[in-house]
Amino acid sequence: MPTVLVVDDSAVDRRLAGGLLARSGEWKVIYAVDGPSALEQLATAAPDIVLTDLIMPGMNGLELVAAVVQQFPHVPVILMTGKGTEETALQALNAGASSYVPKMALNQLLLQTVRDVFALRTSQAYQVKLMGCMEQGEVQFTLGNDAEFIPALINYVQTLLCNVGLCDDSSVIRVCIAFEEALRNALFHGNLELTSEQRDGDSQVYQQLVDERLQSAPYKQRRLHITLSVTQHSGKFVVRDEGPGFDPGALPDPTDPANLDRVSGRGLLLMKTFMDEVSYNSAGNEVTMIKRNPVESAVAAN
Repeated sequence: MPTVLVVDDSAVDRRLAGGLLARSGEWKVIYAVDGPSALEQLATAAPDIVLTDLIMPGMNGLELVAAVVQQFPHVPVILMTGKGTEETALQALNAGASSYVPKMALNQLLLQTVRDVFALRTSQAYQVKLMGCMEQGEVQFTLGNDAEFIPALINYVQTLLCNVGLCDDSSVIRVCIAFEEALRNALFHGNLELTSEQRDGDSQVYQQLVDERLQSAPYKQRRLHITLSVTQHSGKFVVRDEGPGFDPGALPDPTDPANLDRVSGRGLLLMKTFMDEVSYNSAGNEVTMIKRNPVESAVAAN
């Protein structure tokens, strides 16, 4: 059974998050009360994922993320965010955290977020690092409105990124998370025209609405169009849906700390944080994301 290390100086919050994970029966949960004890647990217990608060005495969550990235680069870190931690959370995502969950939305988002990050970590751990002498990969997909395609496509992209060598292991997970958010936005918000408010309401009602639209026109005829081009120097990820689109100029800035606690902007924030460029076409039904080789970018900056 995979292990999640929950780090929080608040016993109440620590047990709340750990209890949600433990009750699912999917995870062994261990605990740490601060950053230094978390690093000790990482060295001795070898957890698969770290779930951490941001505001802690001594070593805060941002400093813990930096230490984990440096000392345990294969262990992804998920942040728990709350009011007043928005700026630190953005810094931690930029420093190497794999995802985040607002504390007010732990019940709705925590389990699925941990599952998604762990699935990527597990798949990545078994990836063949080199297949022949692959230097470039280009591919196009046209998919129906079937969410079951998404994990398979993410695994393909993960393999492609590892084989080509665009970025290191932790960045591969982050790029795949951003790509997955773009796919889900295109499918559910684009082709099926479902809103964030509907998604965050009653889960059974939402699933019923999804099932209905998958069987009715015009939604069921719509397709997702994906174009990928990856080299050792950069990756370009284009996702287009056949929905009516939206006004990209009306989007709130997801990188504004004031918007971090809004569940509805979470996907776009992860896309903009983990990719170097994110842009939409004028119709609002196509997103283009660019990821550059971080080592080359750092050299160029100097």
